Amino acid sequence: MTAELTAHELIAKHRPTLDQALEAIRTRAYWSPHPEHPKAYGEHGSLDAAAGKAAFDALRGTRVDLGQPGTDDWTGGEVSPYGIELGVTYPHADVDTLLPAMRAGQRAWRDAGAEARAVVCLEILKRISDRTHEFAHAVMHTSGQAFMMAFQAGGPHAQDRGLEAVAYAYAEQVRTPGTAEWTKPQGKRDPLALTKTFTAVPRGIALVIGCNTFPTWNGYPGLFASLATGNAVLVKPHPRAVLPLALTVQVARQVLTEAGFDPNLVALTTEHPGEGIAKTLATRPEIRIIDYTGSTAFGDWLEANARQAQVYTEKAGVNTVLVESTGDYKGMLSNLAFSLSLYSGQMCTTPQNLLIPRDGIRTDEGPKTYDEVVADIARAVDGLLGDDARANALLGAIVNPDVKARLEAAAGLGEVALASREIANPEFPGAVVRTPVIVKLDGAKPDDEAAYMSECFGPVSFAVAVDSAADAVDLLRRTVRDKGAMTVGAYTVDADVERAVEEVCLEEAAQLSLNLVGGVYVNQTAAFSDFHGSGGNPAANAALCDGAFVANRFRVIEVRREA
Repeated sequence: MTAELTAHELIAKHRPTLDQALEAIRTRAYWSPHPEHPKAYGEHGSLDAAAGKAAFDALRGTRVDLGQPGTDDWTGGEVSPYGIELGVTYPHADVDTLLPAMRAGQRAWRDAGAEARAVVCLEILKRISDRTHEFAHAVMHTSGQAFMMAFQAGGPHAQDRGLEAVAYAYAEQVRTPGTAEWTKPQGKRDPLALTKTFTAVPRGIALVIGCNTFPTWNGYPGLFASLATGNAVLVKPHPRAVLPLALTVQVARQVLTEAGFDPNLVALTTEHPGEGIAKTLATRPEIRIIDYTGSTAFGDWLEANARQAQVYTEKAGVNTVLVESTGDYKGMLSNLAFSLSLYSGQMCTTPQNLLIPRDGIRTDEGPKTYDEVVADIARAVDGLLGDDARANALLGAIVNPDVKARLEAAAGLGEVALASREIANPEFPGAVVRTPVIVKLDGAKPDDEAAYMSECFGPVSFAVAVDSAADAVDLLRRTVRDKGAMTVGAYTVDADVERAVEEVCLEEAAQLSLNLVGGVYVNQTAAFSDFHGSGGNPAANAALCDGAFVANRFRVIEVRREA
């Protein structure tokens, strides 16, 4: 089978999906080609639940050999937050050998054009989708997510974000035509005539620095945006969450080979304990794009020091919910309880600060004091997590010791409205499972401000008493401006308060959710419709996903010829 024939087959197979994705990002309506329900898998080449679990089990204790040039050692050591050792080892690269090999295939990949690159990316995503059950276990046992969340967020939702990035990349590349005939009249003289060609050319090698909590969901947008725009991609996973991205690289290399391209366009490297290879890679001259999710400190370092690269960062923020009034008190409590509990608060979108007027709020059940609101939120969380089996399914496991330490320290910051408790996981006795803690703080006290104005990543929330709705709006503005926020929520039936909160979010560039009381939560976003982050406040310098996220990953080069 020739590469040209393969390209035609891939276009015939995937062009309809690409067109649907382009329409979805235009209309912002709901759409997804990737099923969310586990029972949807098992036909047309996809693995069902049993086969996916067996495939994951077969990986344990093995070596993931990707056949990459420059492999000088093997590394591993991942231990599941559920208490089991994975025992998988991965290639460690001599980058002086690997990076030149990655560049070698870029010319043919560039010349293939935007459509061919897009459909190859879609074939990669399709094959990953077929293995969603296997990937779900890999995500679960590296991130600590409960299985259903690992299945959905690490599987179809991550694949949606990857496809979304491909759609945006394709749209930006074809915005400029490939050729143009240019004629300029010159009066009585012959017109000036030129033939022009325009080629989207890649920046170079892109580096994806993976995160521990959402290796695929946060990793796929940058990976596929760079690959679809012609760049080779080097993936450097978080040391605790290598397996899901190693499998992704494995699939990508297989598809690239079958499509007639150099498999080294996508490669993996890991690091020895304490090696800190991310800093070394990030400042290599060959690295021209960096995608990073993680701490503010390292994100700031990348932005300041990786001067040769276009750097996209998602860092830390202080997510805030303003509670001024509500027309559905029970719905508000239920929605907030779920948002605070999901994945033990280990999401960059989880609310941390709940701003509540100290004089209380208006509700459909009558006025509620500050103490009553906080106590009712605590009871809602306690009720949601009262059954241990249900709690395990929502909370997952604490991803690392740092989160556990922050959770334990938070109880000493103020009056505890809801104490965290330990939950046993019968299936995985080694899992560290903890319910959220809610701490009361006073927005007027400088000592309390040090706590609520810092991100406390994990199952920790602060009920911050404020003097009025106006003070809450002012504190919201200062929080987003100074600390950043991936999400903002508000509950109010007052039109003036709603307008004030909306204006803050427009001016400070924060994504806002108003009066959520049903099955949509402030810490969840849908690909093709919702923007994750904005790129306009300190929490992130980019949004997933918009035109700005992809357009600077390539340049358009023009060649002019006399007609």
